[in-house]
Amino acid sequence: MGILDYISEQLFSVSPRKKKRKAMQTVEIKVKMDCDGCERRVRNVVSRMKGVKQVEVNRKQSKVTVTGYVEPNKVLNRVKSTGKRAEFWPYVPYNLVAYPYAPGAYDKKAPAGNVRNVVQALPAPTDEKYMSLFSDENPNSCSIM
Repeated sequence: MGILDYISEQLFSVSPRKKKRKAMQTVEIKVKMDCDGCERRVRNVVSRMKGVKQVEVNRKQSKVTVTGYVEPNKVLNRVKSTGKRAEFWPYVPYNLVAYPYAPGAYDKKAPAGNVRNVVQALPAPTDEKYMSLFSDENPNSCSIM
C-alpha cells in the first residue's frame, strides 16, 4: 500500500469502521450436469459473482472449482439457484486416506482415484508418550524384558 493510497483512504473514508477483506480461497462443488447448456448456465451464474477470479467446470467429474474472494455458502447457494442439485465436494484422493474401505468411505459414484471423506477413514490419533514408552531405544522402558 503506497503513501498516496493511505492518505486518500484517511481523507475520504466515509465509515469509521474498516471493511474486512475476504480471504482468497478455492471452493469445490459437486453439481450434476448433463449437457453443454447446464455447464454454461452454472459457469455464467458463478462467474458473475463479485470476487470470483477463476471458474473451472469439469462435466465428466460433475465438479465446479471456484477460486476467488468468495464465501463457500454463497457460491453453493448461487449454484443451487440454477435448479441443479449441488453439494460441497465430498471426495478426497485415495492415497490421503488411511482406511479407504471403511464403511461409508467407498463410493461407486466417486471419480477414479477418490473416496468419500468420512471420519472413519481417518486414522485414530495416537498419544505419542504411550508409543515411546515401550521403545527399544529406551533402556528403562520395561524391566520384565
